[in-house]
Amino acid sequence: MAMANNKTQCSKCNKDKITFSCEGCSKRFCFAHLTEHQQILNEELNHIINDYDQFNQRINEQNLQNDSLIKQINQWETNSIETIQKKAQEYREIVMKSSQTCINDIEKKFNDLSEQIKEIHRENEFNEINLNYLTNELIEITQELNNSSKISIQQDSESFINEISIVSSKKPKFNKWKQNAITVAGGNGQAHKLNQFNCPEGIFIDKNKSVFIADFGNDRIVEWEYNAKKGKLIAGGNGYGDRIDQLNSPTDVIVDEQDHSIIIADYGNRRVIRWLNQKQQILIKNIRCSGLAMDKSGFLYVSDTEKDEVRRWKMGEYNNEGILVAGGNGKGNKLNQLNYPGIIFVDKDQSVYVSDRDNHRVMKWRKDAKEGTVVAGGNGQGSNLNQLSGPQGVVVDYLGEIYVADCNNQRVMRWREGKEKGETVVGGNGDENLFHQVSGARDLSFDDEGNLYVVDYNNHRIQKFEVIL
Repeated sequence: MAMANNKTQCSKCNKDKITFSCEGCSKRFCFAHLTEHQQILNEELNHIINDYDQFNQRINEQNLQNDSLIKQINQWETNSIETIQKKAQEYREIVMKSSQTCINDIEKKFNDLSEQIKEIHRENEFNEINLNYLTNELIEITQELNNSSKISIQQDSESFINEISIVSSKKPKFNKWKQNAITVAGGNGQAHKLNQFNCPEGIFIDKNKSVFIADFGNDRIVEWEYNAKKGKLIAGGNGYGDRIDQLNSPTDVIVDEQDHSIIIADYGNRRVIRWLNQKQQILIKNIRCSGLAMDKSGFLYVSDTEKDEVRRWKMGEYNNEGILVAGGNGKGNKLNQLNYPGIIFVDKDQSVYVSDRDNHRVMKWRKDAKEGTVVAGGNGQGSNLNQLSGPQGVVVDYLGEIYVADCNNQRVMRWREGKEKGETVVGGNGDENLFHQVSGARDLSFDDEGNLYVVDYNNHRIQKFEVIL
């Protein structure tokens, strides 16, 4: 009887021997080479452990670096506090010294006057002239005493503390969008049905993704709820006119989410009007209003294309002329001027961004500034990446990136403040009605997911470009 052959080929020495299988690599090894294979695996494991230890050391070093940075910040805080305390003590001493000098002078005058009164009383010789003199002197001294406390503190706009900033080499992630849009409103031709538009202008998107549209040619405001097939009329729609229940070429709309009222730039009627549950209130009269914005404090901002300016009103105080926040120095292209200001955006610092249409630029006016700065365009009308042509909508994201509806160039651009040129984020593919095209981009906005909405004016639709996550 022959002995059973239980030998197989070793993958290392290629000889027929009694072999053992490795579950990891599925190869078979003779006993001698299995030991060798196991040794190789042990060496690889040691390499991995070594790499792990090195990485762990890097993490500890990073923590030490963070501790060093925190210590620098703490030291800056200590030094700044010491500087403030030193200055504060100097100012206290100045106030005390100044006040005491003034009081000493007043006491001296009072003592002199007191001696004169005693002398007159002792000699018992006086008349109305003496009494008037004493009275006037006492009044004058009293006024000096009252004014002695009128010392004020004036703050210098320039800090005497060295400010620090955190500089990171890690670049922020800038959003991108799918180039084929989804039509979320309109797109059914130019007409007046509730699934149609006639040259839409401004939009507003609320937290529920409902889109409010200023339907310019139909003299109405329409709301399209999320995924709706048609809109619903919420203001106007009663024919062209200047009655309180009518609109005339509305250009922009915002929603006051405090009371859910609709505030409308009623351009043709030269007024800003509020609609709430089909009740109307004219807020501002005699203004050729084009764009609207509201800041976090509830101030209302309105651009005036006739006066080439932007003004701000406190909610409920519309009977005054408002506060000038941009332009107002005549039509022109200087840094303190505007030429047909349109859509506006206000950031958390109350800086106002204005689409300066006929100057082909976007201007930023910081709060209380006397002139603005060019943050997009400003290099003449054109289609190069450092130019704009008739810009309309403008919005700024949380990173400070400026997005512009570059109307005549059929595109939306992103500009980073301080950069010489921008970049096209959607559009720029002609002015027809395909899904990767926009024709006459008027206004734009983001929803809370970062999707980009664009008013496609000439195609009578609202396009949504979905963000790429």
